[in-house]
Amino acid sequence: MSNTPKVAVVILNWNGIKYLRQFLPSVLSSTWPNLEIIVGDNASTDGSVAFIEQEYPSIRIIQNDQNYGFTGGYNKVLEYVDADYYILLNSDVEVFPGWIAPVINLMESDPLIAAAAPKIKAYNQKECFEHAGAAGGFIDCFGYPFCRGRMFYEMEQDKGQYHQSDEVFWATGAAMFIKKHCWHEAGGFDDRFFAHMEEIDLCWRLKNMGYKIMYCAESEVFHMGGGTLNVENPFKTYLNFRNNLLLLQNNLPFWRAVFIIIIRIWMDLLAIFRFLNEGKRKDAWAVSRAHQNFVWSLFKSKNKNPSIKVSKKYKHYPLKGIYKGSIVWAFFIKKKKHFTELSPEDFL
Repeated sequence: MSNTPKVAVVILNWNGIKYLRQFLPSVLSSTWPNLEIIVGDNASTDGSVAFIEQEYPSIRIIQNDQNYGFTGGYNKVLEYVDADYYILLNSDVEVFPGWIAPVINLMESDPLIAAAAPKIKAYNQKECFEHAGAAGGFIDCFGYPFCRGRMFYEMEQDKGQYHQSDEVFWATGAAMFIKKHCWHEAGGFDDRFFAHMEEIDLCWRLKNMGYKIMYCAESEVFHMGGGTLNVENPFKTYLNFRNNLLLLQNNLPFWRAVFIIIIRIWMDLLAIFRFLNEGKRKDAWAVSRAHQNFVWSLFKSKNKNPSIKVSKKYKHYPLKGIYKGSIVWAFFIKKKKHFTELSPEDFL
């Protein structure tokens, strides 16, 4: 037992009592022998804390004084968690008793593995991969993220085509396993993101520091999705477009970032026209606001989290998991809807 790494499952909650009622029992069934289950609460007002205290007294609660979002919430909560491994788990994820061991065993096999994620499948359509992570995350040369098993809105059925653990570019924040020392070495999440793509930013920084990010095919969980922000929410659109630009700013060398960001802003104009054509004016405005906020932030004085390790100094490491082409072009123009249709030669 003494040689078994201590694992802390940390669920960040904000007014998610219905998900805690539904999914906490599955988390409590986890069989890892050296395990602590923690709920970090972002100042919920729906009775979540009282519910846990009454129904699950064995669960430790760490309360924040306000809603700091996904990024700030986890950054604050994890300051008070002592474990060899953190598992950042969304409150709307169903797990099974043995889900932890395969991922920890994989990460223990190589000291360079900093983070990993299990296979993420859809809770309401269990034969299909789920949007947030699927079978491991990748990114294209313009900073567009995608997954094995999910490219844009196209979800694949799990037919065993990705039943091989492998190195990827990013691990989903819906069920992210990360070594404690790697979390702190990289500085945790960038608070500016609030929510969405913060895990990609963290994984990119870790890879730039020489670490590996893994997908573990031997473990799978089921994610409901949309628990905090619905897919159709314009605020989610805003965060995705704004944070994608922050992602590039944080992790690319300066002039490369300038070049790619200018291209991305022009490419995002196509998204604005698409939203307008579909009658989604609020989403179109959200993209415009994202650009405005990002450009305005460039004129603010040193607004980065000082603990974030800027990746530019580590740019000599090979970054496996980058698609050298444009996933937008491959998907929308060449009609390649599945990851298996992309040539392995087009990846770093």
